[in-house]
Amino acid sequence: MAKERERPLSPHLQVYKPQLTSALSIFHRMTGVVLSGGTVLLAWWLVSAAAGPSWYACVAWFFSSWAGYAVLGVFSLCLMYHLCNGIRHLFWDAGMGFEIREAYSSGYAVLAATVILTALAWIAGLSMGA
Repeated sequence: MAKERERPLSPHLQVYKPQLTSALSIFHRMTGVVLSGGTVLLAWWLVSAAAGPSWYACVAWFFSSWAGYAVLGVFSLCLMYHLCNGIRHLFWDAGMGFEIREAYSSGYAVLAATVILTALAWIAGLSMGA
């Protein structure tokens, strides 16, 4: 019987030091999971609107509480990040932005756009009396 050849272990998070590109990739996946959970809240809101005024008042109370604002804040931040990073991925699918400098520049642009778009959405929503 032949002796098994010793192979190196696969690289993992303990081998590599964190980089912006890997952190953004992991965060993109995490925000996708959060957005999936957020669709349950959207369905809850829609069902409550169809169920009648008392049900809707209950859901409206929750979303106007500090916990509701926190949930909506996290959801909107995740939505904007996932949107911006998805656009970044579309450029990658077209074969653009693979150089290290470009990847880091677009990563920082995604983070900046996330903060700006989230702030603009909340300013617009609050100014409309939402």
